[in-house]
This record gives sequence, structure tokens and C-alpha cells, in this order.
Amino acid sequence: TGEMGRLKSYENQKPPFDAKNPFLAQVTENRKLNEGGERHLMHLELDISNSKIRYESGDHVAVYPANDSSLVNQIGEILGTDLDTVMSLNNLDEESNKKHPFPCPTSYRTALTYYLDITNPPRTNVLYELAQYATDAGEQERLRKMASSAPEGKALYLSWVVEARRNILAILQDMPSLHPPIDHLCELLPRLQARYYSIASSSKVHPNSIHICAVTVEYETKTGRLNKGVATNWLKSKVPDQNGSSSLVPMYVRKSQFRLPFKPSTPVIMIGPGTGIAPFIGFIQERAWLKQQGKEVGETVLYYGCRHEREDYLYREELARFQKEGVLTQLNVAFSRDQAEKVYVQHLLKKNKENVWKLVNEGMAHIYVCGDARNMARDVQNTFYEIVSEFGNMSQPQAVDYVKKLMTKGRYSLDVWS
Repeated sequence: TGEMGRLKSYENQKPPFDAKNPFLAQVTENRKLNEGGERHLMHLELDISNSKIRYESGDHVAVYPANDSSLVNQIGEILGTDLDTVMSLNNLDEESNKKHPFPCPTSYRTALTYYLDITNPPRTNVLYELAQYATDAGEQERLRKMASSAPEGKALYLSWVVEARRNILAILQDMPSLHPPIDHLCELLPRLQARYYSIASSSKVHPNSIHICAVTVEYETKTGRLNKGVATNWLKSKVPDQNGSSSLVPMYVRKSQFRLPFKPSTPVIMIGPGTGIAPFIGFIQERAWLKQQGKEVGETVLYYGCRHEREDYLYREELARFQKEGVLTQLNVAFSRDQAEKVYVQHLLKKNKENVWKLVNEGMAHIYVCGDARNMARDVQNTFYEIVSEFGNMSQPQAVDYVKKLMTKGRYSLDVWS
């Protein structure tokens, strides 16, 4: 049935729950967050009652997704295999401590659905091994070439596999003479990995549920195929209260260093555009709870960004309510595409640079950045260099050093992905 570790672990669940022994959490809510646009942004709630699972705001929830059954069926058809055949792949290397590449015995269908990564472009070693099964000399040569370390081979692999985002199914479709035995394919493909999401709730307010905020990944490749993100599309289909098992998600919690300051009176500056807002919803819920407990809560500042105010402004009502209650002391929102020139979170930071410097320098504020690593996190960091250098009367190298020190002291934290 696709268990990660012990057989029958999904039938009788025993704590503690971890990567080898995930908890099957029921999805109790799955709602679309955005009002328009072609993307689907969603908010899910997983029930962790009676699991003894504990989490803190800022932790990650790991979920084990399943591959799309139509992709699995198509691989079975091309390879002419009865996918319900029960098999066991045994390691012949006696030195190795791994007896099987994934839990065995199992069926090809279960392996391709739960254990093997069939959607990422395969690595060159996989192509090298598969080449021997191509009956067409030209196709065999192309596969060998892409697996080689020669410059033109590397270039071909980059354009034909990586940039075209060809997964194993696309390769089998585009090389009709390639018919590897399914056993060898199962041996070569990498394991399907758990996917991590920043938890979008506070355990002080929601001790029995974990919230996820995610955007479904869907894009057209250069070959005209529609590629879909494994986990987000699988989560999208998890609808509460349909005959039980269809809304179960195997999950566990991964601890993180992304933590609110020890003293509630310490100011926080949170920067999270798009789904990067997830952990900050948890942070703000927690600050609201601390305030209700009569604690003195410092300034709570959020920099959030989305494309269009009317389309994908996530958690708009919640944020407005937190602002009205005085928990969220500043709400700065950048709508990147609502005007001719793009406006991002770093532009708003620059606009409020004096206030930002005051919070960091005098208030000893903690800074949190969550979201896209490639551009946003780098641009935000550069903006902090500028602000520090301008108001702290420092040279660029000194400003860089100042920000690095904030990081070592745990006052500048990142939770980013690419």
C-alpha cells in the first residue's frame, strides 16, 4: 500500500512518527486561496489529533506524495508490463546494508506510484544504463552521447533532457526503440522524496492541526507537454470527507531553526512574498496568542508581495483582522503587476528604510525571509546591505559584515527554496 518503512504501518499506526514511519493525517480543509489568475494557490489543514506530534511555528511539514496514476499506466503500457505483478528487488552486493532499493515485496504499480521518482529529468547514469536497450542504433548512440562527459554530449543532455524537462516517460515516448526491462528501470530510478512545506499555523492556537500554503505547479515544456508538480497536484486532489482514505496524507514534522525571538517584546520584520507568507501566518497567530496572554509583544512588521491585489492576495482577511487587533503593527504589500513598473518587497523595504534601520539598530529586531531563494532572497539581502551602509555610515564590505553578524547571532533567518 505504499508504506515507507514497516509493512502494515499504515494499517496500525504507532508513534513516534518520522521519515520511516509517517503519520496518516486526515485533510480537514482544502480551500483555494486566490480569486483569479491561472494559478491555483491552496490552504490545507491536516489533522494530527492523537498522533503525539508536536510542532513549533517555523517548522516544516514533510509529506510523501504519490505519482499521477496516468503516468504510471503509460509507463506500464510502453514497457508491456502487467503492473500488478508482485516482485522483490534484492541487492546482490553482500557488503551493502540496503537489502532493497524500496520496501519489498511490492508490485510494479506500487513502486512506480509511491517509491520512484518518474517526473524529474533522469540523471546521465540512468541514460547510460538504458542505452543498451535501444534497438535503433541512432537512438542508442544519442543516449550514450548524452551520458558521456564530452562537451557536445553535455550540451545535448542539457538541451534535450534538462531544459526540455523530459521525464522518463517522455524519453520512452520520444525514443520508440527503447524498451528496457521494467526491473532494470525500477533499479535505476531515484527514490521519490518527501516534499517539505513551511507550516502556516501556530501550535499554540492549533495544537491538533498543521496548515500548509502551496501553489500547484503546472507548466508547458518546450516539447509541448504539460508537466505537473507531483506533490502540489496530489495535495490539490485531497478533498476532506470523501470516503476516508482519499483524504489521507502521510506526513511527519521536521524541526527548523526558523524561530520567533525568545522574548515576545523583541520586534520582528517578516519578509515573505507569495507562498513565502506561510510561516509568518504561524508567527502572527503566535504573537496574537502571546498578546492575549497579557505578554508585552514588540512591533510585528510584515512585507508581503503578490502579483495582483484582486487575484492572489493570500490570507487577506486574516491579515486585515490581525492589523485591526493591533497584533500586526505594519502591513506592507507589494503588488508586482498592478502598475506599469514592477514593485517587489525590496522596493517597499527601501521606501521605509529609516524605519527598518531603527527597528534593526535600536529595537534589535529579528529579520525573517521566506520564499524564492534565487532572486527574492538575494535582492532583499542586497537591500539590507544598502540600508545598513547608508544609515550606519559603513562601507559596503562593513555593511555585508554587519548583516553576516546578524545571521550568526540568529537575528537574520532564511527559509528559502528554489
